[in-house]
Amino acid sequence: VGCQRSVYALGFENFERIPVRILIYGFCLGWYLFGQGATTRAQIQPVTSTFIEKGSSMQAQTYPVISVANNLVAPDGVVVSSDHQRADDATAWRVTKRTLRGGLQEGVTLIDVDNGKMQFSVIASRGMSVLRVHCGDVQLGWRSPVKQIVHPQFIDLQDHGGLGWLAGFNEWMVRCGVAFAGHPGDDNERLLTLHGRIGNIPASKVEVIIDPQPPHRIRIRGLVEEKMFKFGAYELWTEVATEPGSNQLEFNDRLVNRSEYDQEFQIIYHVNYGPPLLEKDAVFLAPVRELFPFDEYAAKDLDTYQTYLPPTANYGEQVYCMRMFADDENTTTVMLHNAAGNKGVAMQYGTDSLPGFTLWKNTDTAADGYVTGLEPGTGFPYNRSVERAAGRVPKLAAGDEQQFNVKITVLENAKAVKATVEKITEIRQGRAPTVHESPPLPPVEK
Repeated sequence: VGCQRSVYALGFENFERIPVRILIYGFCLGWYLFGQGATTRAQIQPVTSTFIEKGSSMQAQTYPVISVANNLVAPDGVVVSSDHQRADDATAWRVTKRTLRGGLQEGVTLIDVDNGKMQFSVIASRGMSVLRVHCGDVQLGWRSPVKQIVHPQFIDLQDHGGLGWLAGFNEWMVRCGVAFAGHPGDDNERLLTLHGRIGNIPASKVEVIIDPQPPHRIRIRGLVEEKMFKFGAYELWTEVATEPGSNQLEFNDRLVNRSEYDQEFQIIYHVNYGPPLLEKDAVFLAPVRELFPFDEYAAKDLDTYQTYLPPTANYGEQVYCMRMFADDENTTTVMLHNAAGNKGVAMQYGTDSLPGFTLWKNTDTAADGYVTGLEPGTGFPYNRSVERAAGRVPKLAAGDEQQFNVKITVLENAKAVKATVEKITEIRQGRAPTVHESPPLPPVEK
């Protein structure tokens, strides 16, 4: 329109004649594609980066999506795909960026990954959480009463006495932490809100990295900064990785303490499941070393902690705290499978960095949130003051870092479920768990 007005201003009164109009529109299109449009296209051109994989240095293609340092946000659309990355991929895959509009999700950035078999969405605006996962006819995630993907700007973490985190809670996987996690309450006369801040901090850097060697691993990497004057300087470098055609995804995270003081930290991987895996008589299976009820309400059903009820009105929630047996590499595996035993999900993680495990059972009505959480963490979800007194709050030295690894495998049939049962049995090695009838609370000071 601006070009049209300029043409009139120059005296080309015959602009309405078709040949002249075509000429002018052609000029405008060319100017956009090769002039102004070149700036937009340059934002999603790959850059070469070097990273270390199993001891060897190799060049990877990195596609910047968000960079606060460079004041950059790539446009919506395909970031990279097998169509224009390389021609030797046996499986077509694609990574796409999109921005949500309207309501409480205004401005939320999603990174959608389709590896050719599995599809999932990373929420860059919400701490690099993962919304849900689809793999064949198996969905990982749940049906929260919170339907929108709420932008953190609309979340008041102190609402309802520190329970405001729940106003945006609908993800399949959300990280809790990192300065604190767990139940709200006072710690040194300061209110700590439910599950910390990290899940409601937009990423300041997001990039897509494609490994140069087959199978061309796809990595969505982000930087989430939890920093506050006088109260810590944490950097959480997150990575969600998968391979074309795979039924697995992996979280490889690195927490860095940028302060010159040692800092406490907590992290919980809050991974949540509803139907179709969660149903009446669904089963949780793990090589449990120690088992504790979180409170008296959980203690009354300690004998049936492994199985689930159908949606049940006024159920509330029951929580169980555990420590797991692990293999020689300090890796353990837990599983949730449906009642028929022909579909499930396996979670593998390191017990050296994530020694605690929480099973959250919230088998409330379908409309109000029928969900269970499988949650490896640095401890249990009590308030930090309680966890510190129990000796379960680790510290990160000044300038030091801690890595976390969690691998998820979708079990698509009875054979895969059976193989995971055998793996858990192997880790257990016939050892029975120690079952405690009381919660894992520190001694009460007299």
